[in-house]
Amino acid sequence: MHTEPPPPPHPPRPRVTAIMVASLDGAVAAPGTAPGPGTSRGLSTPADRELFRRLRRATDVVLVGAGTARAEDYRGVRRRRPLPDEPAPGPPPPVAVVTGSADLDPGAVLFTDTLTAPIVLTTAAAPAGRRDALAAAGADVAVLPDLEPGTLLAELARRGHAAVLCEGGPTLLGALIDADAVDELRLTLVPVLLGGPAGRIATGPVAAVPPRALRLAGHAAAADGTLLLHYTRRAHPPNG
Repeated sequence: MHTEPPPPPHPPRPRVTAIMVASLDGAVAAPGTAPGPGTSRGLSTPADRELFRRLRRATDVVLVGAGTARAEDYRGVRRRRPLPDEPAPGPPPPVAVVTGSADLDPGAVLFTDTLTAPIVLTTAAAPAGRRDALAAAGADVAVLPDLEPGTLLAELARRGHAAVLCEGGPTLLGALIDADAVDELRLTLVPVLLGGPAGRIATGPVAAVPPRALRLAGHAAAADGTLLLHYTRRAHPPNG
């Protein structure tokens, strides 16, 4: 009797590390010189930037929402210069941008100043002309059935990426929290108070139920007062 071979198993979900920076009063963006909501770059300190570079070098792919990529003027990940006795490093990880509209500038440095082609995660609802223009600019355009966290992570796993570094923005991080897909949080607190209308590190239409419990796995304080916090997920939320 002829039987069909079983389908190949789905690759496991990638491990997701989120990295975010905030002021002591919770602001995730500092106002810039031009009108607009500001950027997280205005909050970053030397210790935060060093952590950012180190985590980028250690990941398989950088995941970011289109709004953050545009506001922060993203470019490709840089390759670390090896020490004299080290072998040359491999190619840096790609930046994967989540966008329902494919509304990204093909002339942006994300496409023109990169060593590894960025991935654009979008759907068939995005205008074909935009998708084609991004592909012509060198992007690897993935047309997915939807942009739910499970779909995004399954696509990255299919591409062989086992470690994902999510750099925001708050809407994307909120969706990952709601899907219970955040394994680590690297949160930098910078010693400033901003007030104003700046939002939180994660937002969404509803709060996660139950709350996603994390445990403190490590912390470090820089000389300028920057606090680097490292949290990892717990198997079960605490009682009470």
